[in-house]
Amino acid sequence: MNLYKLQNGSDIRGVASASYEGEKITLTEHTAKLFAKGFAQWLMRKLAGTKLKVAVGHDSRIQAPQLKEAIIQGLKEQGVQVLDCGLATTPAMFMACIFEESNCDGSIMITASHLPWNRNGMKFFNKDGGLNKEDITAIIEFAQDNQFVEQKEGVVSAYPLLTKYALYLQNVIRSQVNHPTNYERPLEGYHIVVDAGNGAGGFYASEVLQPLGANVEGSLYLEPDGMFPNHVPNPEDKQAIACICDAVKKQKADLGLIFDTDVDRSSAVDCDGNPISRNAIIALAAALIAEKEVGCSVVTDSVTSDHLHEFLTKTLGLKHLRYRRGYKNVINKAIELNQCGENAQLAIETSGHGAFKENYFLDDGAYLATKIVIQLAKSKQPIGTLIQDLKHPVEEHEFRFTIKTEDFKSYGERILSDFKDWLEKESDCVVAKENYEGVRYNTISREGWALLRMSLHDPLLSLQMESDQETGCFGMAQHLLPFFQAYLDLDYSTLQAYCEGGI
Repeated sequence: MNLYKLQNGSDIRGVASASYEGEKITLTEHTAKLFAKGFAQWLMRKLAGTKLKVAVGHDSRIQAPQLKEAIIQGLKEQGVQVLDCGLATTPAMFMACIFEESNCDGSIMITASHLPWNRNGMKFFNKDGGLNKEDITAIIEFAQDNQFVEQKEGVVSAYPLLTKYALYLQNVIRSQVNHPTNYERPLEGYHIVVDAGNGAGGFYASEVLQPLGANVEGSLYLEPDGMFPNHVPNPEDKQAIACICDAVKKQKADLGLIFDTDVDRSSAVDCDGNPISRNAIIALAAALIAEKEVGCSVVTDSVTSDHLHEFLTKTLGLKHLRYRRGYKNVINKAIELNQCGENAQLAIETSGHGAFKENYFLDDGAYLATKIVIQLAKSKQPIGTLIQDLKHPVEEHEFRFTIKTEDFKSYGERILSDFKDWLEKESDCVVAKENYEGVRYNTISREGWALLRMSLHDPLLSLQMESDQETGCFGMAQHLLPFFQAYLDLDYSTLQAYCEGGI
């Protein structure tokens, strides 16, 4: 099998269980074992033959036990000492390389984030953080050759990583709240509802918040269940957000928190049941550091709104750089800025991947949640007050267009180039100069903006638009439709249906 087809940027992802008609299993125990061996070889080269210790953990997906055993066996055959961490979160697996007690050379997390139940995958870490795309390619090169020198088998021991990580987060909250009379239980009197979506995030309610005194009554779907029977474990999903909003209102809670499957993403809900997600979670994360890190830089993905830009730069007095989508792209850009002498403190996508410099630039949904909880306990004010000046568009829409030709990248790039040329001839359109992905423009008459970009991995173009006028997006869509009609290998039916009143 061509293992390169399982690379998804800086992750490995594939179909791990038969489910839908036509879908073939691509991530097997055999391939997982090969990836594990490849990772061991990659680490050995990087560390010049140092005897290795690697942690392995997984989220709640149903294929995890079998894949874990295969991965552990692959590592053992390369002479690696393995820590079996069982149920874990992706950020906790990185911390296995940082905690003095575990002190691993690398770690593997078995997860496919928010993808359907039949998918699974692998994420890799070393002491520098999550591996990059080129590192995964190198691991695949080792795995694809399947030429491994067998060594004396390494040993395996169980390690309660998630318990250790929960204690770490507890102590972060205790020390930063620094309650004058109740240091050990600084969250007494607060009601916080958690929605774990049956992923790995239920520990945050039972092992972080409750021991600190918080009331977590009414929390949702804390039990791990890899079939995800209640809703998609995704902080961007409308049904998932509606569930946590309803729970906060029903419980009259002070705060709601929602995680994705492997807890590298999160969003929040204020005490009135209003969701704090996408642009709002970026605004909140930035507000949490703005006072301490005056004038620092925030790196976001390309689809953030003009209202967010105004809030970050004018209300908070921060610098804002829109960069390419992909959480590793955003994080690596923030790291690069710091290396060049610029104080970038936050890298965050609208998806909820948020990484603080103070936390190793690790995209950690539990750490973002912890920062929010600390602010709630210290300020004794509703968390929504921090972003009360953030404006929201009257309308917003996103359309996805499938590219039907085999060489979809070239075709998509041609459309983007033509789109920019076309816009520059339109009197009502101003093409954004500072833009790192796709083509973004502002429209004066409709008080809005739009961004056309290519998907990172799939044969898709995405068109996102916002307007501060009622029917503004409809007017923008009608204006743009004739441009797309010229491309026969582009399925723009979603935009056409919207223009015809079908959406």
